[in-house]
Amino acid sequence: MNHSRPIGEDPLVQRLPLVTLLVVAAWTVGGLALDRQVGHLGQILLGLLTVGVLTALLAFHPKDVRFQTLAVVGIATLGEILGSLVWGLYAYRLENLPAFVPPGHGLVYLAGLSLATLLGARSGALLVAAGAVAVTWGVAGVTVLPTPDVSGTIGCAFLVAVLMWTRRPVYAGVFMVVVGLELYGTALGTWTWESSVPGLGLSQGNPPSGVASGYVVFDVLALALVGLVQSRRGRSTAPSTGAPARISSRAASTLPQVSQSKNPRALPSPST
Repeated sequence: MNHSRPIGEDPLVQRLPLVTLLVVAAWTVGGLALDRQVGHLGQILLGLLTVGVLTALLAFHPKDVRFQTLAVVGIATLGEILGSLVWGLYAYRLENLPAFVPPGHGLVYLAGLSLATLLGARSGALLVAAGAVAVTWGVAGVTVLPTPDVSGTIGCAFLVAVLMWTRRPVYAGVFMVVVGLELYGTALGTWTWESSVPGLGLSQGNPPSGVASGYVVFDVLALALVGLVQSRRGRSTAPSTGAPARISSRAASTLPQVSQSKNPRALPSPST
């Protein structure tokens, strides 16, 4: 008798989102705690270790997710350079861009995707929960919190609009992960937000309530970039005939959609 399991029931497929989420949480907690004890050289070592953790996790994900994650890393790193080193919205402990931050953005994205996947059957509840947290924190920033946070409130309003418009649980998952990350990182003093937005004078908390909106922007841009690249690849490989070219099924899977990968280890791509 054949006792083989259908691919959808593979235990590794079922456990991968939870394992990813737990690994990212453990490394974030431990890595940021270690950062308090090291200097510039130690941060480089932490950066290499973070790259190793990200690489190991990506090995179990399909190509589409790997491409998305690397795109997020690239775009988010540019955002870090502009937001911290150029604009001065916030500063890291050693007044630099720590080596673990760029790959850390990849871990944040994977954690948000994994959370959305774990709650796939309750995606509506995840969207509602993320929206409720954003609204509550945003309103509190201009009413009851001791530190005024007008910029955060604006960011929360933008985030809620994105969630309502796209209805993509992956963005809600990233938001929930970033909330925990920002509260933990600022509590440790790994980074500190300025009390007002340079050049605009808008008050902001430490962290601002709407900081996750920036991460979501990184994700939106990265997914749009991946979709554009895949569409162009599809057009370039389509047969040249008098009839309209038919985009291959792979290229037609413009992200974010369910991954078409048949890798039995794969985590679903973010249609969640």
